[in-house]
Amino acid sequence: MLGGNLFGPEQLARNVEEHERHRERAAGAAAHARGVALGQASRAQVGHSVATYARQFAACGIDWSHARRLAQRYLPAIEALDASLLDEMRGLAEGSRFSFEDILTLNCRTEILPPNYFSGEPTAAQAAMQANRAAGIPDWADDVYALPQLPSDLSECTAMCVNGQASDDGHAWFSQNWDWIGRQRAALVVVYAVDANGTSFTTMAEGGMLAKIGMNQHGLAIGLNILRSVRDGAEPGVPVHILLRHLLSLPNMAAARERLSFIQDKLGFGAASNIPCADAQGEVGCFEVAPAGWAEQRPHEGVVVHTNHFLCESLLTQQAMMSNYLSSEPRLATAAQHAAQKPLGLSSLQAFLRDESGEFLAVCRRPDPALPPEARVESVAGIIMHPQTRRFWIAPDVPTKTEFQLV
Repeated sequence: MLGGNLFGPEQLARNVEEHERHRERAAGAAAHARGVALGQASRAQVGHSVATYARQFAACGIDWSHARRLAQRYLPAIEALDASLLDEMRGLAEGSRFSFEDILTLNCRTEILPPNYFSGEPTAAQAAMQANRAAGIPDWADDVYALPQLPSDLSECTAMCVNGQASDDGHAWFSQNWDWIGRQRAALVVVYAVDANGTSFTTMAEGGMLAKIGMNQHGLAIGLNILRSVRDGAEPGVPVHILLRHLLSLPNMAAARERLSFIQDKLGFGAASNIPCADAQGEVGCFEVAPAGWAEQRPHEGVVVHTNHFLCESLLTQQAMMSNYLSSEPRLATAAQHAAQKPLGLSSLQAFLRDESGEFLAVCRRPDPALPPEARVESVAGIIMHPQTRRFWIAPDVPTKTEFQLV
């Protein structure tokens, strides 16, 4: 017979509390170690990303030191969402030999960049670039361009997700091109990891960032189309690249909906983005998120397509002013044409991601050599995922120039 009240309510509460502290410490240690390994393996790619975004921010009149200060605003939201991600970023900094502030800034790049991407003040851009050079930040172009006069389209990505109703095998498919500054192709990494909850995932990301486009062991596939809202960066909510990594810990789209509602109510979103999704249960859709909230675009006749402007009615008023040159609407029309060519599967999705009709306004975008490097957007990579079988293909260049490879 046991003596004493070993498992009374007070002791039980203390035991649970201590167990939770031990679990958090263990998760933090594992996250730090995971970050160190990633940083050691991707040191060159992290440095490439720092150089890219130091100049991108400077084109907006924001030098790297200022960008690092802006990123600090997002620490409380990240910690409240998942403190282990901060431990992982600290490990990534240690492994890559960059500072934690550098890694944090890369993961907040969408929130730091203003909605129009450029400052409108060439003198401010020049001053920021000079400040970077004085601080020893590597640069990758010599000239300071009259950026506000550029007819540039810095929108990113075209996506299509297909459910079993519209696919050739009765299962869901995910596809998208990631369009961005072409030089960031050299910063791409494919990460295979297990998170603090024991969920394994694969993600294609930019060096120094925790995630971008990926799929986990449960068959939840997620991507990214940047949107721009009038309130981007106004409130220090959860940064989009942190959100992407967090969603990769979830089992399916139903769980993602619940988590997005929690974030909207408790933490907020730092900037606007569209997150196209597909899961192993056969669901597909697009989650539009913004500082004003989130909404879901559901499939039409088994297919959902998205580019770089809001489509959900509840968020239309959040759209930031778009350039007359923005290719988002033409690309959406092209995607809709491909969506009508059912049934859809691997070969037809590859053809979609290789569609170059419209030249520099195409789904598959080659770089415009007439533009300066800060504005030279192209299809950096193409991605196709099949959640049911967990297969993941990447075309690691403009998709018409290379084959899709299983990773």
